[in-house]
Amino acid sequence: MRLPASTVTRSLPRAVQAFLATEASSTLLLLAATVVAIVWANSPFAASYEALWHTPLAVRIGVLELELDLRHWINDGLMALFFFVIGMEVSRESTLGEMRNRRMVAVPLLAALGGLALPAVLYLVINAGGPGAIGWGIPIATDTAFVLGMLALVGPRCPDPLRVFLLTLAVVDDVGAIGVVAIVYTNEISVSALVAAVVLFVLVLVVRWIGIRWAPLFTALAVVIWVLTVESGLHPTVVGLALGALVRVHVPPDARVLRVGELAQAFTRNPTPERGHAARRELQAAVPPNERLQLRLHPWTSYAVIPLFALANAGIPLGADTLARAATSPVTHGVVAGLVVGKFAGVALGSWVGLRSGLGSLPGQLVWGQLLGGAALAGIGFTVSLFITELAFAEQALRTEAEVGILAGSLLAAIIGRVVFWLAWNRGAVCAPPGEDTSAEQLPDTLADPVSEHDHALGPESATVTLVEYADYECPSCGTMHPVLHALRARYGSQLRFVFRHYPIDSLHPNARRAALAAEEAGARGRFWQMHERLFTHQRELDADGLAAHAEQVGLPADVITNRHVRRHTDRVDADIASGRASGVRGTPTFFVNGQRYKGGNNSVELTAAIESALAESEE
Repeated sequence: MRLPASTVTRSLPRAVQAFLATEASSTLLLLAATVVAIVWANSPFAASYEALWHTPLAVRIGVLELELDLRHWINDGLMALFFFVIGMEVSRESTLGEMRNRRMVAVPLLAALGGLALPAVLYLVINAGGPGAIGWGIPIATDTAFVLGMLALVGPRCPDPLRVFLLTLAVVDDVGAIGVVAIVYTNEISVSALVAAVVLFVLVLVVRWIGIRWAPLFTALAVVIWVLTVESGLHPTVVGLALGALVRVHVPPDARVLRVGELAQAFTRNPTPERGHAARRELQAAVPPNERLQLRLHPWTSYAVIPLFALANAGIPLGADTLARAATSPVTHGVVAGLVVGKFAGVALGSWVGLRSGLGSLPGQLVWGQLLGGAALAGIGFTVSLFITELAFAEQALRTEAEVGILAGSLLAAIIGRVVFWLAWNRGAVCAPPGEDTSAEQLPDTLADPVSEHDHALGPESATVTLVEYADYECPSCGTMHPVLHALRARYGSQLRFVFRHYPIDSLHPNARRAALAAEEAGARGRFWQMHERLFTHQRELDADGLAAHAEQVGLPADVITNRHVRRHTDRVDADIASGRASGVRGTPTFFVNGQRYKGGNNSVELTAAIESALAESEE
């Protein structure tokens, strides 16, 4: 699988593809809402802007009443829905995505922590002891929608692994920002309402634990918990994040997927209402609740909630007096410094620490300049920064100064990020984990580590042609090439020696490394090629249960693949990866023919031509 943007995007999990696409495409709408709000607030109709958002709106049920103005219905209500979607993304990432892999999550986690801490420190240094000190939470947040939108504008200069890296960073960043809101920007607490909300939240946990999945019940409980949280004084976005994190996510079992196919075929043969209903019900049950809800809610939050929030909160008066005060305001200076300098330095430093310490690695062989460009763009803190500003300052003057700083800082961060990407595109230095040479501008064309007796090989050492493959057991392109390689070995017989080396792409295929370790464990017991065959012909079954079943099929005890002893092969797999990187491998499958990189297409015709050419050269 090669790693240009188009291919990588298709290889990402469906939920990540949808999240990236929706966030990026909604950016223009968010930008338009921001411009409309600013123009409106600085037009002759400015009074109508504030009048609209201060319009009271009440919900009454008998003697119970909840009344908020229109702006607070958006900030406290609709934004809770936005953070519910973020909570679901946290659940998905920690269960199936980047955050389940310790090495892949270590670097963006440390980058996010640096991006949370340094902006706050810079802000406090500038505002220490002043009336604006409480606003230190304003520059800590990254606006995911604007950042992904900017990355879309960057185009091929930004690879998709960087988008996934920044998405993981943004998830951690959002959790940190909401934690700050809950702890720092909550004033008075109604203990009775808070206790009632906690009791109902525990009830949600119990209902979830016993297996009840009736959506109307969860919806009713969520609404009541939200109302109680509003009454308690704790900001209700915390509830959205917590409830979203509870939504189940899992990989649909193959048996259920096949059952859907059977029911669909039955309906095709005899399209009765009963069979249609059964197929629809089974299809809905096969899709995890997390992905179903994200599919339905994420477009609403991205295309409606966030633009509405911008429209209600971005109307900043930008008259001469306002700009003059902002130019000398430590609040404005602190916000700009935090977003532009603090975010960039914090994300870059956190990434460097993660790589330097060996705690983690970067996906997809990112370029350092691309990573630094992403660090600069992380300073776009528009949505959540405005959100925290509303909570931090009761005084309108301080709020306006902070909002001017948010606009200026976010704009500067966007410009700097774009410039860094342009410079990185022109230099092209390779970013890799510590210890690797990143100075070469062009990838090597020769195999760095010659074939040895330690390699997994089929065919005699005296073969005229040696074909080395770096592959990933979960890579669909590798699976497509597997029968092609079978045919080539059958065609050329003793003239061809085939060598297999591991190159699991953890950022794209969560089960690939586990499968590679399983193959090595089987190899230690004399069953490598049998397991190799099973893994490539059953690529949908690479979880722990699937690997145990494969072990039994090749004559091994089921538990040998899943026990802790399989970790002893980590060094072997990492050695293959290191040799691939040193040889210029950046995706799978990558082939070397007699030690030279194969640059043709992954198909039988072109690979056969390369082997024929090598045979012809040997006869000269």
